[in-house]
Amino acid sequence: MSFAPVPALRRGDAVAVIAPSGPFDRPSFEQGLAVLSRRYQPRFTDRLFAKERYLAGPDAARLAELQAAFDEPGLGAVFQARGGYGAARLLPRFTGKARAFTGFSDGTALHAALQVKGLRSLHGPVLTQLGKQPEDVVERFFCLLEGRPTAPLSARETLVPGVAEGPLLGGNLSVLTRLLGTRWMPSLRGAVLLLEDVGERPYRLDRMWTHLALAGALEGVAGVALGDFTDCDEKDQSVTAAEVLRTLAAERGVPCAAGFAIGHGAVNQPVVLGARVRLDASAKTLTPIEGLA
Repeated sequence: MSFAPVPALRRGDAVAVIAPSGPFDRPSFEQGLAVLSRRYQPRFTDRLFAKERYLAGPDAARLAELQAAFDEPGLGAVFQARGGYGAARLLPRFTGKARAFTGFSDGTALHAALQVKGLRSLHGPVLTQLGKQPEDVVERFFCLLEGRPTAPLSARETLVPGVAEGPLLGGNLSVLTRLLGTRWMPSLRGAVLLLEDVGERPYRLDRMWTHLALAGALEGVAGVALGDFTDCDEKDQSVTAAEVLRTLAAERGVPCAAGFAIGHGAVNQPVVLGARVRLDASAKTLTPIEGLA
């Protein structure tokens, strides 16, 4: 299983900012936009700020914006303004192509669609999160986009010792499970599976992981890298998300490390999906072998 690189960015490149999912907080967006503008030339229209129920405007408008961002000549990358919900509604008419896409959370649906096409993409901060990231995370973000090497990431805990190598795939657990049974779910065989989530109670994490297993999606997974599971513990309940994930990882039996700073926490370290990595669960490290470009 291999995934094609996408063209690297250069300082000063024009880039697209899109809202394929939910509406967003304007001050947080402006803060992230200021960070992005230090390096590139962001382009978007006022349509970006539309709202329709829990979506950033009608499906047709969000799809047109998404597709134009991938099709327009001269744009170097596509940046997701915010997650939420709505990207999966666009998949049947989204064609995509070899252009850097960055985002996470609900953007997992778009990442998966690109991986089905055999393309790499960047799992990293959305704009409403980018302005709150430490400077080392921002620098790593730019390094990955520009095809420069980055250091390994460290986890907090070894759940199952061992070493695994393969393309990094996955993202948000709840979004990923919604793709099961569709043509936008990439094969995870031979992959190092990245999982993170927010606001999902321990029993729901168990249910979603079990759903992946029952559907056969975890067969042949080489290893598992667990990011942040933010606000997933239930008040006054004795069972924690960490305990549930520890049990599930032990049952799966492949190398697994937990606590990588990836996801909805205060720090969201960017990583390249579709690029080969080396997960040393015993040493609690995730080392890039390939990059985005």
